[in-house]
Amino acid sequence: MNNENNKDFHGEPGHELANKSDDPFMGFLHKIIRVAVKILAVLMVSVIVWGIGDVIYVLYQRLIEPPFLLLSISDILATFGAFLAVLIAIEIFINITLYLKTDVIPVRLVVATALMAISRKVIIFDFEKVSPPFVMGTAAVVLALGITYWLITKKD
Repeated sequence: MNNENNKDFHGEPGHELANKSDDPFMGFLHKIIRVAVKILAVLMVSVIVWGIGDVIYVLYQRLIEPPFLLLSISDILATFGAFLAVLIAIEIFINITLYLKTDVIPVRLVVATALMAISRKVIIFDFEKVSPPFVMGTAAVVLALGITYWLITKKD
């Protein structure tokens, strides 16, 4: 590859997956990857629909148990967890569709999705069952992802 084409691949993180190759074999492999990503997109939509059904089922189960139509704090946290799991699946689907549209891994969105996933974990923590080292480790991950997201989105 000449330098002019090569700079297209290194302009932003994730460009290494761009479909600009003079090699027919690499082009063929790239097509296989694109089919695999499309299959993942279909599977992720299935997971999202299944997750919505799970949210409905969890909410229904919690509301029909005595006391009827009342949710305890643990019920609310379980419902939040189910909601957030679906939202994370939607974010992953968006990652997949952005990759299909641009051939670029959307690093900022991936980090934001990871931040959302770890935040979900924090929201549903049962502090009576979680050890202090686990909480500290989770805090370190949240801090690292937060700094990473800030650095990625920071304007020069």
